[in-house]
Parts: sequence; structure tokens; C-alpha cells
Amino acid sequence: MKAEVFIKNRENLFKAVEENSAVILFAGKAPKKTADEAYSFTPNRNFYYLTGIDEEEITLILVKKKDEQRTILFVKEPDLEMEKWVGKSIRADEAKEKGGFTEVLYTKEFEGTIHGLIFKEEIEKVYFDLEKDGFLERETLVEEFARNLKNKYPQVSVKNIYNNIAELRLVKSSEEVENMQKAIDITIEGVEALMKNSKPGMMEYELEAYYDFNCKRRGATDVAFKTIAAAGVNATILHYVDNNSIINDGDLILFDLGSQYEYYNADITRTFPANGKFTERQKQVYEAVLRVNKKVIDEIKPGVNWGDINTKATDWVAEECIALGLIDDKKDVRKYYWHSIGHSLGLDTHDVGKRNVELKPGMVYTVEPGIYIAEEGIGVRIEDDILVTEDGNEILTKAMIKEVSEIEEFMRNR
Repeated sequence: MKAEVFIKNRENLFKAVEENSAVILFAGKAPKKTADEAYSFTPNRNFYYLTGIDEEEITLILVKKKDEQRTILFVKEPDLEMEKWVGKSIRADEAKEKGGFTEVLYTKEFEGTIHGLIFKEEIEKVYFDLEKDGFLERETLVEEFARNLKNKYPQVSVKNIYNNIAELRLVKSSEEVENMQKAIDITIEGVEALMKNSKPGMMEYELEAYYDFNCKRRGATDVAFKTIAAAGVNATILHYVDNNSIINDGDLILFDLGSQYEYYNADITRTFPANGKFTERQKQVYEAVLRVNKKVIDEIKPGVNWGDINTKATDWVAEECIALGLIDDKKDVRKYYWHSIGHSLGLDTHDVGKRNVELKPGMVYTVEPGIYIAEEGIGVRIEDDILVTEDGNEILTKAMIKEVSEIEEFMRNR
């Protein structure tokens, strides 16, 4: 994306920061995997959202004073000997161009800069991204840094900027939506490759390989998450990722997958018969889920609360379960449907931000109803990615077929 996108993101964040404050964000570093091997690096998404830089061990400082706003990026000093082994690190001029920065320093100047801001310029508050999943989670490196900073400079107040960035990330710019659409288009082509090559007797991972090949061939940055390739009863396990079972004749196979393009994600689920033809019961369950999928999409528009949509969706799934003869009372729906109707989508697959929000133009949500009948070996989920527009919504995944007749025709003509 153009540097102007990241400049705008920083300008929006500055509005949430108090005067005489600094924001410190870290790109992160890939953890050790084993011996001398590290896991693949992926940037902290809040850092990337504000910088457009995807290289490890880089730091961003935003400074807000009464009459001044400064943005300082710290990059690694070039190590020409190490670059013979691991490749070239980003240069100051490249960082300026990529993220729209005017002030780029080397990492060795970071501590001196912090000291000057706090001790000489009397910065009173320092914000960090203090994301935390739970009370018992271990202290993160960012939390450790914040604690050490507070010990060195007790006059400073440490604050959390995570929620402010999360709120900004909920509403996507046109450039972000464009990247998500590219990821979605790559994913759709991969699903079509799966359907074309599906046949009984294959292993789930064999079929998954067609998707992986398509992602790499089309230039996807990565996959958005571990692909779920679930045949038969495996499709009734919500996050089944073993993908190591045989696909039997007569099985439905559920694929929940997404590609990633410039760190923006797609998330699509399609369920289809491995042999190309739904049984009558499979068709009944599939069309029940599809009806809920369409009803939910029709509800998405500005001003509607996402939590209210989720409540309606659960009620609609319950009605379908009663019609299918699975339950007699709506309160028993959780026997066959136990997740929410969807989630925000963006730089993270389960994107950041509060869940029960009022929908606004630019938000992107998944819609993914499902019915899972383990005793019948049938699991169906149908998931689309929906952009909230000024007057309603746009189905970003509209190019991916989902009607029974369309699926069976596609499978016949492959």
C-alpha cells in the first residue's frame, strides 16, 4: 500500500493520545524454534498498521506535545557481513519511502532518545501495546520493557494504546479492502482447484495441497490460518486441522481456509460432496445452513449491532434444527451449533476490536453459520466475507458459488 495510508493511520492515532505523551511500538522478533532455527517472522499487526514495515527488531515512537507531533522510526544499522547470510535489512531511505517517515534513526540511538524525551522534554505518559489474553498469561517482552521503564523513570505514567488501535482497525480504508479482496480472490481460486480435483479415496491433506499450491502460485504472503480440511465426521470438529483422514465416497468435505495478501486476510468456508452429488439428507442440512447464511447477510448494514445479529442467527439456526428433526426446543440448539455467527476480519483473521459494536461503513465481518451432526457424519458450514457499505453491504466472496445446484453443476463439469 502507499505510504499515505500509514501516515493517515498514524494521524488518526495521534488524536487518541494525550499531550506530553509518547507511544512506543515494537515490530517484534521471531522466537527460536530449535537449535539455530527460528520461526518465520511476522510483524506485530498494530506496528505494521502504523508503519507498513515488516522487518523484525524495528521500533516506532510517536511523540505528541502541545505544539508538536513527531514520528521516529528506529531501524537496524546495516551489518554487511551478516547480510551475506540472511539478506539485506531495510535502509533508512527505504523506510522513509515505504512508511512515509521523515525521521529515521538507528536502533543504537533508541535508549538515548527515550531518555531525552522523558528527562529533558518532560514526557509524562508513555503508551505501549499491552495486549494480553488472560490473567495467567506470562509477562510479555513489551510488558517487561514497560515495567523497566517505569522503574527507571517513576515520574512517568504507563498507559495502554492497544484498544485505541483496535478501534481504528475495525474500519478499513479502501486500500485495505482492496488487499482483502485480493486475498479473497486467491482463496476462491484455491477452493475451485479443490473442487475440481476432489474424489473419494484421497487423503484430506492431498486435496489441501491443491489449495497451498494455488496460494504460492498467486503470490499470497501466507495462509491466513491453518487450513481445515475435514471430511465426514471430522467436519463436526470446529477447528479440526489434522487433515490426515481418508475422504470416503459419500462424504461431505468442509474446507475452512483463507489466503493472506500483504498481511490482510481472507476467511472462507465451503462444504461440498467429495463425489460431486449431495445425498438428500446432506442437501437438507446444507440448504438449512445456507438459508441462515443469507438471512444474516441481509441484516448487515450501518447502525445495526453485531451482537444483535448474532442473537438472531442463533435463533434461526435453532429453527432449522427443529425442522431437521434434530431438536424439539430452541434451547437445545447448542448440541448442533456452538459458535458465534462470525467475527471481524482484517490484519488478523479474528480481527481486533470489541465484539458487540454498531456496524459502520468500512467494517468487514465473516458470516459463518453451521450445523454439525456427529451421529450422522454430517458437518456443514458456509462462510462469506462481508463489507459494510454506506447503504448496506457488499459480499466480497460473491464470486464463490454456494447453491446446491451450482456446486453439483461445477463438479459435473470439472
